[in-house]
This record gives sequence, structure tokens and C-alpha cells, in this order.
Amino acid sequence: MSSASGAASAGRRPITIVMAVIGIIGIIVGLLYLFAGTSLPSFMVSGSHVHNGNHLIRGLVALVVGAALVFAAWRAGRSRTGAASGA
Repeated sequence: MSSASGAASAGRRPITIVMAVIGIIGIIVGLLYLFAGTSLPSFMVSGSHVHNGNHLIRGLVALVVGAALVFAAWRAGRSRTGAASGA
């Protein structure tokens, strides 16, 4: 039975890594929006309507989503290691 739970936890590892990476990118983007002000990098504004402002709102949303994804990845990784050590 432990091999079935081991296979299920091994299938979660790539998803956990992807959630963590996207979360970290979200936090970085949020910090860029908050601290760069009007001088955002060109890859963030080209072909976008970001020129109209709302940097504070966009930055806060990116930070919240990024933090939620990092937390979810941490919880998924923690539950996987806890289940593996308990079995």
C-alpha cells in the first residue's frame, strides 16, 4: 500500500515545483510593480494597457497570488514528506 501512496506523491512533485516557481515569479512581478513606479521594464508594458496606472493594485494582486502559490507549494511538499515519513 505504501507504494501506491509513494507513486501518488511522486506525481505531485512536478506540480509543487511549478507552483513554487510561478509563485516566486508572481512575487517578483508584484515587487516590480510596487517599487518601479512609472519606470517599469519594457517587457512588462509593451503591447499592454499598463500605461494607465493601477500599479499599486496590480502589484498587490501579484504579491497575494504569488504568496498563495508559494504557500500552497510548501503545504503540498510538506504533506508529501510527512506522509512518506509516516508510512
